Amino acid sequence: MLWVPWWRVGARLRGLRGGLQAPAESGRRGVVSCIDPSTGLNEEQKEFQKVAFNFAAQEMAPNMAEWDQKELFPVDVMRKAAQLGFGGIYVRTDVGGSGLSRLDTSVIFEALATGCTSTTAYISIHNMCAWMIDTFGSEEQRHRFCPPLCTMEKFASYCLTEPGSGSDAASLLTSAKRRGDHYVLSGSKAFISGGGEADIYVVMCRTGGPGPKGISCIVVEKGTPGLSFGKKERKYLQFKLADMVARLVASRLMIRNAAVALQEEREDAVALCSMAKLFATDECFAICNQALQMHGGYGYLKDCAVQQYMRDSRVHQILEGSNEVMRILISRSLLQE
Repeated sequence: MLWVPWWRVGARLRGLRGGLQAPAESGRRGVVSCIDPSTGLNEEQKEFQKVAFNFAAQEMAPNMAEWDQKELFPVDVMRKAAQLGFGGIYVRTDVGGSGLSRLDTSVIFEALATGCTSTTAYISIHNMCAWMIDTFGSEEQRHRFCPPLCTMEKFASYCLTEPGSGSDAASLLTSAKRRGDHYVLSGSKAFISGGGEADIYVVMCRTGGPGPKGISCIVVEKGTPGLSFGKKERKYLQFKLADMVARLVASRLMIRNAAVALQEEREDAVALCSMAKLFATDECFAICNQALQMHGGYGYLKDCAVQQYMRDSRVHQILEGSNEVMRILISRSLLQE
């Protein structure tokens, strides 16, 4: 069992230096920014950044859309990332980590995210799990678990979120009770990045009283009796769709209310029409923009109608009186009252 005081997780930085080597050229081709992302970095950090940008451009970006559409867990690519030292960036070097600082890590993750944000998010979680074992585990646990995690021969996932308490750690219900020389873990987790694919699960559970100080952490290995996984959840997608349809219906109701006011030649017709135009065009653009995001890279292609809906809805924030003008009309009506 790995004991991790909840309030200490994330509290330390490590300043050791690893052996990452940069290629001759930067991989930042196509990255356009008015601010150089290497500003403020020392020479060593710039080298780390070049490695990560190059890897993102060559190994991640070309595959991002396919990974998203086919819901692939890119094992081979992540293991290539681990060969560069990205499997245990701020894990100590004696167990295979790169021994870098959290600042170094943030530079690397920012660069990797230009290739695929979701894959980088998982790599960051994997790194956190390895760090937790490295920081709070016994020497036996460190040398047993960390080396294969740093090479990404094995993958780790972090288990916190629960159906009834979300990510509120202080309210989690999953428990671990001592039975002889082992613990019996009971409970369920609602969302696990890499769930079903990972080999090691770092599970936050309750071993003591209520509140954060009653929480410990247990490492559960794949294949442990009683460990099971449900089907892949699409709650994020479902919640986004719910928000989108709520925005659409609200826009429709505002427009119809304004149309009635205009038909009846009411005194508040101008203000209501301005509000309806402002709200509906802003919200419908946001809906289309979110729809494009949900389509992944395919959403940007002309074969996909959503990109045209987004472009066409955007122009209506400008046409027939820009939304800035609508705000002037609305505020003028309020001030007159």
